[in-house]
Amino acid sequence: MSILKTYRMAVPAACLAALALVSACGTSVTNKSRTLYDGVPFKAKAKPIDKKTDPAVFQIDIKGVERSLTGAREAAAHGGTTYCVTTYGSSKIEWANDPRNEDIPLTITDGRAVFQGTCTP
Repeated sequence: MSILKTYRMAVPAACLAALALVSACGTSVTNKSRTLYDGVPFKAKAKPIDKKTDPAVFQIDIKGVERSLTGAREAAAHGGTTYCVTTYGSSKIEWANDPRNEDIPLTITDGRAVFQGTCTP
């Protein structure tokens, strides 16, 4: 009976260990499904400036701007559009500093650029 108890516990533990090993296969440090902007992956973080007063007014933070200014602008424009479509169902944005307008200089602080806009219906 002792061998049977050991077997009953060992099989599920071995299956769990094998499942953990297989699930780790194929993962890597870089995520190949991330969108590239000018060949560089950027993470655009969009959030309302004041959620209680007017959540339509938002800002986008882009980190690592020094890797590609063009890519950072593209990521900001895409992030703003995504935020407005998700939040309001419209892709129209009134930008305070339009990321698509390359005549507007970027203000970079600690490798970050901040863009602001307002979702409009």
